Amino acid sequence: MSSRVSHVSTDLAPAPVGAYSQAVKNGDTVYLSGALGLDPSTGKLVEGGVGPETTKALENIQRILEASQSSFSSVVKTTVLLADIKDGPTVNEIYKQFFVPPYPARAMFQVANLPLGAKVEIEAVAAVNK
Repeated sequence: MSSRVSHVSTDLAPAPVGAYSQAVKNGDTVYLSGALGLDPSTGKLVEGGVGPETTKALENIQRILEASQSSFSSVVKTTVLLADIKDGPTVNEIYKQFFVPPYPARAMFQVANLPLGAKVEIEAVAAVNK
């Protein structure tokens, strides 16, 4: 890999549950792996369903962005994976607490299953702040 590629890891967000990095920086762009609503101190999903999971996933993304010298205002694209697309409006309301207009590009999909029985997983691509 190029010397411009670096792997990002922070103890302030949950450790990966598989063979992947929390994020990878390539030049001025950072690619975040999908974040679940895991409590970093226990590695367990937070209780309460899609709302609390979404909040915790976005808090985890915030910590990884900070470790990557980035922020929510520098996010250019997110992908939201849902166990049930009917949870989209709930996720959207919480999403608006972390992102402000103009919002990044986004795709939202329903999938058959998510790791650890999660209700939501969110990945992001962001510019690195200079």
